[in-house]
Amino acid sequence: MARIAGVNIPTNKRVEIALRYIHGIGPSFSKEICEKVGVEPSRRVNQLTDAEVIKIREAIDAGYMVEGDLRRDTSMNIKRLMDLGCYRGLRHRKKLPVRGQRTHTNARTRKGPAKPIAGKKK
Repeated sequence: MARIAGVNIPTNKRVEIALRYIHGIGPSFSKEICEKVGVEPSRRVNQLTDAEVIKIREAIDAGYMVEGDLRRDTSMNIKRLMDLGCYRGLRHRKKLPVRGQRTHTNARTRKGPAKPIAGKKK
């Protein structure tokens, strides 16, 4: 099992698909990495040589923010918004939808399970 960016990527999948197991690498980045390193995307991970795995690892380390760094950066951005007290930060603080979705109905994913209000029967 190849270990890239702190993630054990599956060995029996194609390289293009296996790279997506790394947080921060999606379809376009995985194709881009394969082209940059010169690995055919349709090859399986278990068919890669150690040198190719090292090349992929170096390409990811050099050019992409992945895994812990990306998660830290995202959480710091959200924390910055909350500290500023801007509208988006307040929405994050109150655990409400941030991007303008309605909250009168729906928004259950963000708000959590419905809490019954006493005496509100009609």
